Amino acid sequence: MAAARKRAGSRGRHAKGAMPSYGSRTDVGLLRDHNEDSLAVTPPLYAVADGMGGHAAGEVASEIAIQTLVANAPDAPDADDLTRAVVAANHAVIRAAAEGVGRKGMGTTMTAAMLDGKRLVVAQVGDSRAYLLHEGSLQRITRDHSLIADLLESGQITPEEARVHPQRSVITRALGSDPSTLPDIYEMNISAGDRLLLCSDGLSGMVDDSLLESTLDRVKDPQRCAAALVNEAITAGGYDNITAVVVDAPSNAEAIVKKQMRKGRIAAVCAAVAFVLLLAGAAFGAKSYLDHTAFLSEKDGSVVVYRGMPGEIAGVTFSTFDHDTGLAADDLEGLPANVRERLAEGIRVDSVADADALAQTWKDQIEQYKKDTAPAAEKLTEHDSSADGASETGAAHSDENRTADDSAKQGDDA
Repeated sequence: MAAARKRAGSRGRHAKGAMPSYGSRTDVGLLRDHNEDSLAVTPPLYAVADGMGGHAAGEVASEIAIQTLVANAPDAPDADDLTRAVVAANHAVIRAAAEGVGRKGMGTTMTAAMLDGKRLVVAQVGDSRAYLLHEGSLQRITRDHSLIADLLESGQITPEEARVHPQRSVITRALGSDPSTLPDIYEMNISAGDRLLLCSDGLSGMVDDSLLESTLDRVKDPQRCAAALVNEAITAGGYDNITAVVVDAPSNAEAIVKKQMRKGRIAAVCAAVAFVLLLAGAAFGAKSYLDHTAFLSEKDGSVVVYRGMPGEIAGVTFSTFDHDTGLAADDLEGLPANVRERLAEGIRVDSVADADALAQTWKDQIEQYKKDTAPAAEKLTEHDSSADGASETGAAHSDENRTADDSAKQGDDA
C-alpha cells in the first residue's frame, strides 16, 4: 500500500517590471513516508534541496540549507555572492549536526538559481538539476556530482544502464560533510520566453529528458507545468521524493503593452478598467484562496494556524484564524534558521494539514534538542533503557545516506 503523499506548491509573479512567473510542486512520492526535499521561491532566488540521512535528518538538513540560503542570498544575480550564500548553508548544516539538531552525518544537495531579466546564475552541489528550455529544446545546465555521472563520462556504463544501476543514488558532493565544499557556478544570458526547471533527482531519475522537454513545452502555465512534471514522476513509480520549480523568463509583451498604454487617453482608460477587473477578480477568488492555503504565525505566545495568506493588500486582510497548534512560541528559540522571527511575517504552506505537519516537525526537533541537552546522568539512564534506539539510528543512516564515503555499503544494500 503506497503511503499517503504530501503535496505542496506555490506560484507567483513579481509586482514590478517584466519579471518571471513561476510555479512549484513537491511530493513525498509513493514509497517514502516523509519528504526530505525542500524548496525556495523568493524571486529572484529559486532553489531545490534534497536531504539525506534518514527521517528527522534529511528534511532537517534540506530545510536548514534552504533557510540559510534565503537569508544570505544577494538581491540580484551575482556569482560570488551566491557562492557565499551556498557556503553559509553548508556551514549551517554542519553546525546544526554538531549541536544535536537533526543527526550527525546528515546532508543535502543544493541547486540554486537567480534570474533577473535575462541574467541567470546557477549554483549547484549534488545531483539536483537545472534545465533550460530554449525555443522548445531542453538543455541541461548542471552536471551531477554523482558516481553515476562519473561512470557515464568515463564510458563505463550507458545511459540505459545508469537508470537501473545499484549505486545510482550515490553522490560525490553534498552540503553538510566538508566545510570546504564549494558549488559549481554557471552564468549565462537567456532569451525572453525561456523556461527554467530546477528539480530533485526524484523527477530527473524517473522521467527522461524527452518527456521533460515535451511537458515543459506543452504546459504553458508554470504552476500547472510543475504539477504535471511531478505527476509524470508519480506515474513512473514515484520511488523518491519529487520536487520541481518552473520559472518563465519575462517576454517582451509586458513592456510593449506598457509603452502602448502611455500613448493615449483611451489606453489609460483601458488600464484603469483592467485594474478594477483585477481587484474584482481578487475579491472573487479570496474565499477559494482562504479555503486552500494556510500559514503559521504567532498569537499570544502560541504558534497558530491561519487559513489564507499573511499580511494585507490595499488594507484588506485575506486570512482567518483556524486553530492553535499547542506549541509555545518561546520553545522555537532553540531551532535553527530564525524560525521564531519568520513567524512574525507568517510561514506560508500549501494547506492546514501541511501547517500541522510542519508544527509537528518543530515539536519533534524541540523534543530531540531537550534530550540532547539533558544532564549527563539523565542521558545515561535514557541510553540504558533505549539501547535499541542507537541501532535504529544507525540503520536509518546507512539506509538513506548517499554520500561518497558510504557508496560501497549503499551499493550492497541496493
